[in-house]
Amino acid sequence: MTIDTNTNDYGRYIGQTLYSSDDEKVGKIGQVFLDDDTDRPEFFTVNTGLFGMNESFVPASEAEPTSDGVRVPFTKDQIKDAPNVDVESGHLDQSGERSLYEHYGMTYSERSSDSGLPADSAGTYTGAGTGAVGAAGTSGTSTGEGHDTSGPNTDEAMTRSEERLDVGTTTQEAGRARLRKYVTTEQETVTVPVKKERAVLETEPITGDNRDEALSGPAISEEEHEVVLQEERPVVGKTAEPVERVRLGTETVTEEETVTEEVRKEHIESEGDVDDRRGTL
Repeated sequence: MTIDTNTNDYGRYIGQTLYSSDDEKVGKIGQVFLDDDTDRPEFFTVNTGLFGMNESFVPASEAEPTSDGVRVPFTKDQIKDAPNVDVESGHLDQSGERSLYEHYGMTYSERSSDSGLPADSAGTYTGAGTGAVGAAGTSGTSTGEGHDTSGPNTDEAMTRSEERLDVGTTTQEAGRARLRKYVTTEQETVTVPVKKERAVLETEPITGDNRDEALSGPAISEEEHEVVLQEERPVVGKTAEPVERVRLGTETVTEEETVTEEVRKEHIESEGDVDDRRGTL
């Protein structure tokens, strides 16, 4: 079921959510461009890009209503990549219309209204806060009603809106830390006590206890006596033993960063003899 474009209640589309052909949310409808000849919707504009800063044109002829918005038979990327066209004095000229229809793969004469074929055809738009749109794309006399950004008709009051920054955080890889073990060689000196034997000359007198041993050999002779000397020497061995454990972990610290971005704000001013009572109620 396509949207009924025979009604003049075009403001109900403004502020509704626009969905792509794969049911992906594209953005909010900002304006409705009407065909000058038929006075029926020809294009929607939708706010896309970061914080909705860009406005893309989408053909409205095959739009379908949903429970919470409008669906068009185009992908989100196709809508976001739509060419930027110049809109002077609220009108979309034929060259702009042609480039948009070519971008969406539609021939210029496929539109149900066939607008754009006559030499003087051009589109005109109605947006939030405008008066009723008259024939041939000109604004008619105001009826005292406006179109709120939420869609329905409103009384003589208009809604002022402003953008706000929705700032969050995202986690990304900032670097990597690696735990690596390597070996170094150092000189270490240790003092070790060692024992050594040395020869000692001792004399003892001839007594009755050793006389037989002393006279057991020849009276006069040459003789040698040998003693084996012993000594200790240091012996070095190595034993590997665990000393400590080292673990690589992470900890979270909180820092403050300042984010700067442009935001748009609507301002409402009056003309004529008006008593401004804002801020006094």
